[in-house]
Amino acid sequence: MSHVAARRVLVLILPEVHLLDLAGPVQAFWEANGFGGRYELAYVGRDPQVRSAQGLALAELAPLPEPREDDLVLVPGMDSRSFGRLAGQVPASWLRSAHACGARIASVCSGAFALAHAGLLDGRSCTTRLVTSAGVAAGIDMALSLVEDDHGPLVAARVARELVVYIRRGGDREQQSVFLEFRTHLHPGVHRVQDFLVAHPEERPSLAELSDRAGMSVRNLTRVFRRETGITLKDFAQRVKLQVARDLLRGAPLKVEAVASSCGFDDARQLRRLWRERYGTSVSEWRRAAAGA
Repeated sequence: MSHVAARRVLVLILPEVHLLDLAGPVQAFWEANGFGGRYELAYVGRDPQVRSAQGLALAELAPLPEPREDDLVLVPGMDSRSFGRLAGQVPASWLRSAHACGARIASVCSGAFALAHAGLLDGRSCTTRLVTSAGVAAGIDMALSLVEDDHGPLVAARVARELVVYIRRGGDREQQSVFLEFRTHLHPGVHRVQDFLVAHPEERPSLAELSDRAGMSVRNLTRVFRRETGITLKDFAQRVKLQVARDLLRGAPLKVEAVASSCGFDDARQLRRLWRERYGTSVSEWRRAAAGA
């Protein structure tokens, strides 16, 4: 997505930061740049040097910049046992300023303490521009979710595969992304077919077209695809289309007919039928439940 402006990720380094809380999400954003993502990483702090909780000194931190609306402020966790004496070193007014200008703010584990100290979590159980996560590897899950929001599921899936992790979803979404769930194999031809189907859910390629992409015969592709993934090629393609439809129906007030067309279904009737078979409820019932969540 080279036409998309790079999103600045301001990584706020606090004293006694946990190294994995810092490195995991940062690695995900950095890897995303190799797969079409656009992130500009900047490491900032009140002081030019801090010591991590694990004893490693982190130096040459940039001063706190003027935040912008399209920034992502990432707050890795620090040693929670020491937060009482460290709270005064949290740049609370800067965090409030970033939030006020519309920047997205994401914390990892005890980084939420810093947001709470700045008053950003007061009276909130959830929010649209504040994202928090549990500890350690959950920061990677959060970063992958943000990458998927910015650049789509294919980029997020490729980053997850590069990091050798699964994509996990929030509590109101399927816990394992279909874009990666059936990719725990090493067959390059099958990967190429899966990449194409994820990147082009609106298309309905023939088996011959997919076999050409895989460099295999139709018969061999159907056999190998099932052996490597555990499901049929048709089932995988339908699951991808349904997941894309689900994301579209969640994120915008679109008509079912428009969603069906953009996801490559024959019509809204087919989408509704496959939806009920897959999720055990109607599209309208699911939308009402999702709106009330």
